[in-house]
This record gives sequence, structure tokens and C-alpha cells, in this order.
Amino acid sequence: MIKKSLLVMLLALVSACCMAQNTRELNVLLTPEIGGIQQAIDIRTDDKSKPVLLFLSGGPGSSMMNNAASFTNILKNRFTLVQWDQRDAGKTLALNASPQQPTVAQMVEDTRQVIEFVRKELRQDKIYLLGSSWGNVLGFEMVKHHPEVLHAYFAVNPVVSQLASEQELLQTLKRHFKDNAVASRELGEVNIPFNNDEHLYYLRKWLFYKEGKEFALGPEFKDHFVQWSKTWSPVWNDVMGIDLRATLPSVRCPVYFFVGKNDIQTATAITTAYFEQLNAPRKALFFFDHSGHQIHKDEPEKFQNTIISIVDSANVQQ
Repeated sequence: MIKKSLLVMLLALVSACCMAQNTRELNVLLTPEIGGIQQAIDIRTDDKSKPVLLFLSGGPGSSMMNNAASFTNILKNRFTLVQWDQRDAGKTLALNASPQQPTVAQMVEDTRQVIEFVRKELRQDKIYLLGSSWGNVLGFEMVKHHPEVLHAYFAVNPVVSQLASEQELLQTLKRHFKDNAVASRELGEVNIPFNNDEHLYYLRKWLFYKEGKEFALGPEFKDHFVQWSKTWSPVWNDVMGIDLRATLPSVRCPVYFFVGKNDIQTATAITTAYFEQLNAPRKALFFFDHSGHQIHKDEPEKFQNTIISIVDSANVQQ
């Protein structure tokens, strides 16, 4: 009788442990209402008590969700990882299109709501936030207005002054393609700020071709760009008016800059100069020698290990 009771108690204990383990794990795609529409938020963790790292995708109109495993395989051991497909992008677009033309202001508010949802869902007072390229337009707005909910912000090839970056990019491409008659003619038509969508198309076409993406010269790329511009051209024109050097000279949370040395889409010199002038409670700049504009793809292991080393170092200093 005693042995039977012990066996029952043991089984109950094992069951309780398994249930506790399961309550800590979370691998789910949630679709809460954010900004009046359903938006896709992917949460992956083996322990919900781990610190949260939320990614803000580049684009606009792009998604990091489907390829996340390639640049989070190390991070997953340290963080609860959250990927979000912004409105009119990825899985959110598959759920529902935005009922109106997206705007920067609207997507900033989306970002705030996503952060609040994630904090509530995971019962975390603060999170780590990472912006890639365009994602920094949204991320730095959170840094500016809601630093109290951020442990730290990771700015990966950030948009600092896109107007200045596009101007520098145009001159770089003109020099590179000076012996290419077609490129010289098309780049010669470009005005910055852009007079029309075709000017941005020419700039991206020859940028991507310079980076070895031969598809940029084909009709499919132009068709894709035309479709993209119908939704995102007004947003990008608004982005061209942003200049963090003038509007955000200081922040109230730690900020860490990741810069690809081969990035000419968001000019390295502009980002570095802004980093130098920025006042922050803690800041650091990390160069990635073998990266262009997408560090998480070009150097995924270093990208992840750098994030972990920053967090470890900050925890030691606290």
C-alpha cells in the first residue's frame, strides 16, 4: 500500500514538473488587433522568464520572420524572441491589408501597441528592441518617447538622415558606373529629394546590381518595385524628411549601433558621426567588416554574439 502511494505521488510530481515546464515554453503565432487590424506576432522561447528581444524589420514592406532561424539560432538560448510582421507586410498582409495607405505616424503607433501587447503577454516590464534599416524609423521613436520600457536599443544600419545617405549613394553609383552608358544616363536623371518613383527605382536598380544582384536589371524587379511603390512611396518620402542629427541629440536608454563597413545604402560615415554626437546613458558602436546593409544575413554569428556580449557586459556593470 505504501509503495503504491509513493508511486502515485511520484507520478503526480513528474506530471506537475512537466506542466510547469510546458507553461514556461511558448512557440506561437499570435494575431492580436493592432492599429485596427490583425497583425502577426511570432513568439518563441523555452522559458518565458527570459528577457524579450523584439525585432523591427527593414523595408518598409519586408519581413524578417520566415528567415529568423538563420540569425537567431544562438540568441534563442538567451532570449524570448519576438518577430512582428508590420502592416501590409508578410503574414500580417496575408491576414488583412491595411484599410488605408500606411503612414509613418500610424506605424509608430502600431509599434507602441505591439510593445505593450508583448510586455503584457510575457509579463515583462522592459524589453530589448532591435531595428534593422527602416525598422530604426520606428525604433528610435520608441527610444525617444518610451525609453522606460526598454532595457536597451540595438540600431542596425540605422536610418539617420536618409536624404543625406541617398545623396551620397547617388554620387557613389555615378562614380562606379561612369563607364556604363545606360547606368550613367539613368542615374543622371535622378533628383534627390526624388521627383517621382522612377528616380528611386533607378537608384535601387543600380545599387542592387553593384551588390551582385543581377535580377535588378530584369523586368521582374521593376514590376516588383512598381507594386511596392504603390503602397510605400509616400512613407519613404516621409522618411526622407527625418534627420536624427537635428531631432534626437540625446536619449534616455542605452543605445548600441551596428554598422556594416560595406553599407552604402545608409551611409556609414553619417551613422558614425551621429553616434559620436549622441548623448546616452550608455552607448557603443560595433563595425562589421564583412557586412553591407544586412548585417544579420552577412555575419549572423558575430551579429548574435555581439548582442549577447553587450547584454552580459551591461548586467555586470549594474
